[in-house]
Formats: sequence, structure tokens, C-alpha cells
Amino acid sequence: MQKLLEFLIGKRHWFVFILCEVISFTFLFHTNAYQRNVFLGSANSAVGYVSSVSSYVLSYTRLREENKRLFERNGLLEMEILELAQQLDILKSNQLAYDHVMPDSIAEDYHYITASVVNNSVTRLSNYITIDKGAEDGIEPDMGVVSVWGVVGIVSTVKAHFSVIIPLLNPKSKLSCKLYGGDFYGSLSWDGRDMRYAYLEELPNHVEFHEGDTVITSGFSAIFPAGIWVGTVVETDKTREHNFYSLKVKLATDFQRLRSVRVMKNHYQEERLAVEREAKRND
Repeated sequence: MQKLLEFLIGKRHWFVFILCEVISFTFLFHTNAYQRNVFLGSANSAVGYVSSVSSYVLSYTRLREENKRLFERNGLLEMEILELAQQLDILKSNQLAYDHVMPDSIAEDYHYITASVVNNSVTRLSNYITIDKGAEDGIEPDMGVVSVWGVVGIVSTVKAHFSVIIPLLNPKSKLSCKLYGGDFYGSLSWDGRDMRYAYLEELPNHVEFHEGDTVITSGFSAIFPAGIWVGTVVETDKTREHNFYSLKVKLATDFQRLRSVRVMKNHYQEERLAVEREAKRND
């Protein structure tokens, strides 16, 4: 308290000066209309300027918050669009788009599991495809895989929720094929170059083949039935092998656009393999 009194006494001339100024301005503005109007106008301008600056700062802050909310909303909408696109692909895969690659006569012998592609490579020498279905969904190794266009490949590795497919775009893939309407068959393989083409080898050279011929599965395996679309012949070559034809085949499946597939379960696959193994043991 003593220090406060000492401070007030020490600064008393300033307090007296301020008091006199306040009294002077009070008399000035109360007795003179002109000065009072000038003061009020200046005060209003100052208050308006401060208010506008404050409003601008607040609006800028709110704008940043609004932009943040819009950005988050856009992210949610993009995720919804991706989910809808995935659901649309699944619906398409369940529709009659498979009818042109899957003959009706074999449909009853197979069970189909629809899956989405979650990883896919097309530019490597050995390409693989990962799908979002696994053992818990009924997927097993050595199941055939098709798309809305045609043959995709064969299931190689299976875990609980995911599986890996060896596609036609892999040198390990060997698919028994024939030309539609014909009885001669060969082995389809990929040479590691162009993802659009594979080669059908080991066809007898005494038979005429033509560009535009349709290539289908031969049915000589327990994985794929006969008659599934594989591709179209674009070039024939008699000189590639001395005793056989080599046909360049444009693959029906567009692997770059592959989003959903059907995994085929042959109800009689185990029985067929078992009887073939038994026959070989008895040979």
C-alpha cells in the first residue's frame, strides 16, 4: 500500500495533466457542436475500420475452416464413388456378361465366386493378380479364373482372405486351347513381351488356320471346361516350328482394365483328378 501511495504521489503531475485534458475535452465537445460532430465522425470511422478489419480476419478464419470441411467432405465423396464403382463392377460380373465366354451347357457343373482385383501387374516378365477372396470364401488352388471377356488365369496361392492368380501374362501359364469348330488343340503361352498377345503352339502344320479364328479352351484339363473364350488369331506362322503351326493370338481379356473376376469351382475336379491318378498308378 505504501508503494502504491508513493507511486501515485510521484506521478501526480501526470494524473493532474490527464484530468485537465479530460475536463478540457469535455467542455469543448459539450459546448461546441462542430467539434462534437467531428469527434463523433472520427470515432465512428475508427470503430468502423476496426470492425471491418475484425470481420475480415474472422471471415478468413472461418473460410479456412470451411475449406477444411469441404476438403474432408470431398475425400468422403471420393471414397463413396470408389465404393460404388467397385459395387458396379461386381454387379456387372454377376450379370449375363459372362454368357459369351461361358457356355450354358457347363454352367451347372461349376460354382462361381465373384472377387475384386486388389493388385495387378501387366508389365513384368512374371505377372500376378491378387484378389480379395480366399480360403474362407471357398477359394482353392488350381481353380480357373475368368473375366467378362474370357480366361484370366489359374489360382496359385490361397490364404484366408486373399488369393494370388497366375494369369495368362506369365510364362508359367500353359493353357490347352483349340480353335472354335475344330478338333486340333495346342498350348497357349506368353512370351513376356506384349500384354495383348500370346502364342498358340504345337498345332499340326497340315491344317489351315486363318486370321480372325476364335480360340477357346479345349477342355483337356480339370480346371477349365471346353468352350471358354480365350482370344482371336491375328497371325499365323508355319516357320516358327518345323512340324507345327504357331498362331499369334490377341487375348480377349484386357488385363489393364481388369477389376473383377469369377473364380470357377469344378464340382467334379477332385473326382476326375483322382481317377486319372489311379489310372496312371495302374499303368
